[in-house]
Amino acid sequence: MWNEIFLVPFLTGLVLAVLLPVLGCYLRLRDEWLAALAYAHVAAAGALLALLAHLPPALGGMLAAGAAGAGKRALAGRLAGGAAYAFLLLAGWALAVLLTANQPMAERLGHALFDGQLYFADAGQLPWIVLWLLAALAVLARLSRWLLLCHLYPDFFRAQGRKSWPVQPGFNLLAALSLALATMNLGVMGAFALVFVPPWLAFRRARNWRGGLLLATGFSVVAYGLAFFAALHLDQPFGPVLALVVMGLALLFAA
Repeated sequence: MWNEIFLVPFLTGLVLAVLLPVLGCYLRLRDEWLAALAYAHVAAAGALLALLAHLPPALGGMLAAGAAGAGKRALAGRLAGGAAYAFLLLAGWALAVLLTANQPMAERLGHALFDGQLYFADAGQLPWIVLWLLAALAVLARLSRWLLLCHLYPDFFRAQGRKSWPVQPGFNLLAALSLALATMNLGVMGAFALVFVPPWLAFRRARNWRGGLLLATGFSVVAYGLAFFAALHLDQPFGPVLALVVMGLALLFAA
C-alpha cells in the first residue's frame, strides 16, 4: 500500500472524497443532483475528444465540463426543470460510447473512465488536485451564504439587491470543473456515487446544514477508504466496488 503506485492514487481519491460530498449537498439542496451525472458524462466525452486530438485528456474533460457548466443557464432557458441536465447527460454518454466503439485509440481510456480505474492517477496530478480542493472549498465558503439564501429565501435575496451572478453561475462552473476532475480519476459512476449518496444520507440523518456537510464528508471518506482497499485486495475495478460499498453503508446507516 505504501508503494507509490498505490499510495498516490489513494491520496488522489481521498482528496476528491472530501470535495465531492460537499458539492453534492449544494446540488441536492438545489434539486440539481442530476447535474453531477451530466457533467461527468460530458467530461468523459471531452477527454476522449482531447485524446484523439493529441491533447491531455484531463484538459479536454475540464474544458468540456466547464463549457457545459457555463452554458447551462442558456440551455435551461429552452429546457425547463432538469431537462437541460438530462440532455447534457445523453449527449455526453452517446458521444463517449461512439468514440470508444469506433476509435481504438480511445477504447482503453473509455473503459477506464466508465469502469473507474483510479490506479491510473500519477504523482504529478496530486499537488494540483490538492490545490483545487483548497480553492474550491474557499469559493464554496464565500458563496455558501448566498447559495442558501437564494434557494431558501429568494425574495429576501432579491430585496437585498443581490443578483444571481456570480453566485449561481459561479457555483455551476465550480461544480462542473470539479466533476470533470473527479471523472478523470474516479470514473463517471465513481464520481457520481460520492457526489450523490453521502448527501442523500446526510439529508436524512443530519440535524442542521453544517452537521450535514460534516456527516456527508466523513461518510464519504470512510466509504472511499473501505472501497479502495477492497478493490485492491480483490483485484476488481474500483468504480463498481466504490458504488456497492457506498450504497451498502448508506442503506445500513439510513436504517
